[in-house]
Amino acid sequence: MTAITTRPVREARETGLDVAAGAAPGDSLLRFALRADATLCAGLGLLIAMAADPLSRLSGLSSTSEWIAGAALVVYGATLYLLAGLPDVRRVGSGVLAGNVAFAILVTVVLVAGWLPLTEFGVAATIGFTVVTLAFAYVQYLGVRRLA
Repeated sequence: MTAITTRPVREARETGLDVAAGAAPGDSLLRFALRADATLCAGLGLLIAMAADPLSRLSGLSSTSEWIAGAALVVYGATLYLLAGLPDVRRVGSGVLAGNVAFAILVTVVLVAGWLPLTEFGVAATIGFTVVTLAFAYVQYLGVRRLA
């Protein structure tokens, strides 16, 4: 007969151990920020991919471009959600934070240069998505900083 021993949640919290296996104390904000980013990207990507044709008329991009962007967001979101569960989430968070900031800079350059045939709605939607990306980057920054 094998005895199974577990540490009660109360005892784990008193000793400073996080309830999740392999999780470092204090990484909950970063994990939350990464998973929220992943969920929003995957959900929005699914919506964009499903409504690519009507969105293309509103944004000025082709239906194919809309569908590819939506599919890429779904893949990114699913991958990020899985990566947020890794034990060393600080490295993942730092990489995603840098990627989000680089994405925002790149989008700003593209919009200012006028390299895409976007309508006013397309520009506004792109700016809105970029602002949300920067908001997630800020929360991810706070989460990474908390682990430092």
